[in-house]
Amino acid sequence: GLEFSQVPNGLAAISKVPSAGIAQWVFFVGLIETGFLKQDASRAPGDFANGGTLGVPNAGGPIENEEARKRKLNAELANGRLAMMAIIGMFFQDGLTGSAWGDWALYTDSPLR
Repeated sequence: GLEFSQVPNGLAAISKVPSAGIAQWVFFVGLIETGFLKQDASRAPGDFANGGTLGVPNAGGPIENEEARKRKLNAELANGRLAMMAIIGMFFQDGLTGSAWGDWALYTDSPLR
């Protein structure tokens, strides 16, 4: 078996996931995409019947106040974009330093040194 201490940090950890585990990821995401969160042509993009408030199942009904709904959706989009930028930055740091936590002392190939 695989010990926790044998799993590297950052993106290198994905190399230790067995192929059956990756198959489970693909199956689960495919199941959600094709079964649970189906797009209905009569609804707005991303507004799923099973999704609940802002995509959280069983979190309540639709937001009735159109202005509040628009504000919350814009906040969700902004936070999602910020999260994507943050994870891309962490991927970049991990690729340069081997650590997603930004241990720049490990990055010895810098032209600035």
